[in-house]
Amino acid sequence: MPRFKPYNHDQNAMVVINYQDQLQPGTFEHAVHYLIEHKLDLSVFHPQYRNHDTGRLAYDPAILLKIILFAYSKGITSSREMQWCCETNIIFKALSCDTVPHFTTLAKFVSSHADEIEDLFEQVLLVCHEQGLLGNELFAIDGCKMPSDASKEWSGTFKELAEKREKLRRLVRHHLLEHYARDEAETEADLGRDIRRAKTILSLDAAMNKVDRFLKTHSPRMGQGKRSKEVKSNITDNQSAKMTTSKGTIQGYNGVATVDKKHQVIIDAQAFGEGQEHHTLQPVLERVRARFKKLGIADDIYQQGTVVTADTGFANEANMKYLYERQINGYVPDNQFRSRDPKFAHQKDKYGKRH
Repeated sequence: MPRFKPYNHDQNAMVVINYQDQLQPGTFEHAVHYLIEHKLDLSVFHPQYRNHDTGRLAYDPAILLKIILFAYSKGITSSREMQWCCETNIIFKALSCDTVPHFTTLAKFVSSHADEIEDLFEQVLLVCHEQGLLGNELFAIDGCKMPSDASKEWSGTFKELAEKREKLRRLVRHHLLEHYARDEAETEADLGRDIRRAKTILSLDAAMNKVDRFLKTHSPRMGQGKRSKEVKSNITDNQSAKMTTSKGTIQGYNGVATVDKKHQVIIDAQAFGEGQEHHTLQPVLERVRARFKKLGIADDIYQQGTVVTADTGFANEANMKYLYERQINGYVPDNQFRSRDPKFAHQKDKYGKRH
């Protein structure tokens, strides 16, 4: 029987390494490191810092960007997990130069630099253009539903939210009356029950006030359909929307990405608090047009033969009219195209309907 040298992955070791050597050419981490160090202008982040003369030293935006972008490439979006990776993972240590930013520092950097990060995205896009990574021949647009941290239980029209407020008010009144009916606790069990009731009253009262403040400080959200009507608002995140997915109803956003065909480089990505995709086509195309003009790539990219494709979710009469009037070479199949194709004439969908 053969014999092998024993091994154990669960052990610590003191190893002398050079962090630069860990960023091997041809890897994503090396590309991120090189772009941030040599190609991108990070001075757009500087105005928000106020420690020129006093205050402690801040983490360089270059370090924070390397950590965040590499984490995103690995599917890591939690700031706490990013901090843990900087403590334990050799590639994160190499990118961060063995520093460990606190998770609150990472989270604040992302949340407070939205405009600067968009400017950085455009700089990267310009580098891709200079390197010949953009073909500008075909742009493909598609979307996906993304859940947000907002609870769908706090969604509703203003009428529904007002009814929820009244229901909470009645519950508070009910528990208060029961509480007042008992002058004092007689036993330890009674005391425990009174304490639980008091906590319930405080919780219900806080929820009622939360709904009340929202109704007093916001206006109803109106949809973008042919007949404008009120859509559900959300108290915790009113920019998000309640939308149906293949896995059920979620409270979230419709993420729409535009990709260049040549090397699948994303040239635009936006999140819309709208369940219907067809409302997003025009703002996406206009953003792409404006971005390419701003970067000096083309005054009007759609007049240079660029083809635009999107799926049936983006099809409606308004979008077809928009594409025709703007002379955009777009291909968007309508949701009845199968019914006109003889190959699918006798097929049924999962609901038993013929197409």
